Amino acid sequence: MKTSQSREPWNKGKLIGQKPPLKLKDIWAIRIHLQLGKRIRDLAMFNLAIDSKHRGCDLVTLRVRDVAHGNQMLSRAIIVQRKTQRPVQFELTEDTRNAVSAWISKANLKLEQYLFPSRLKNSLHISTRQYARIVHRWVASIGLDPTVYGTHTMRRTKATLIYRRTKTLRAVQLLLGHSKLESTLRYLRIEVDDALEISEQTEI
Repeated sequence: MKTSQSREPWNKGKLIGQKPPLKLKDIWAIRIHLQLGKRIRDLAMFNLAIDSKHRGCDLVTLRVRDVAHGNQMLSRAIIVQRKTQRPVQFELTEDTRNAVSAWISKANLKLEQYLFPSRLKNSLHISTRQYARIVHRWVASIGLDPTVYGTHTMRRTKATLIYRRTKTLRAVQLLLGHSKLESTLRYLRIEVDDALEISEQTEI
C-alpha cells in the first residue's frame, strides 16, 4: 500500500531574490547597538563584513594572519576567493582595524587561528549558517525585517554605496572579484535605475 507524503516547499513563507544592501543610517544604527552592548566580536565581524565585501564562506574562514602582521593591523589585505579562486584585495578602515584589533586582544587569538572561532568543539570557525543567524540578529536589533536581509546584504552594502558615489563599475567589479562586468551589473541591479536617471537628466 502506497502512502503519499506532501512535502512543504522549501521557500514557503520566505522572500526569495537578491537581498538589499543596508543604508548608511542602518549601518550606523547597528554599529551603535553593538558598541552599547559591548559586543566586541560582533562589532569586529560587522565592520569587517562591510569593508571586505566578502561572501560568507570567505569571511568565516579569515585567519588573524590575513588581517594582521604581528601586532600591526593591515590597512589592505588580500585573499583568494573560494568560489572563483581569484585573488581579491580589500581595505580595512580605521574603525574596522580598531574593532578587529580589540576582538583579537580580547579573544587572545594567535596569527594562525581563525578570526572568528566557533564555540562548538567539532568546528574550528563559525559556519556560514551561524553567520547568517548573526546577520539576522543585527538587522532585527534595529527594527528591520530579518527575512528581507541576509549575508549577501553585507557583501553588497559597501559595493552599492561606492557605485552610487562614483558610478565606476570597473572599481566595484575589482572589489567584488567578478570576472565579468555583466556580473557586477546584475549583482548591483543598477541597469534600470541608471537608465531612468540618465533619461530624467536628458531634456529634449
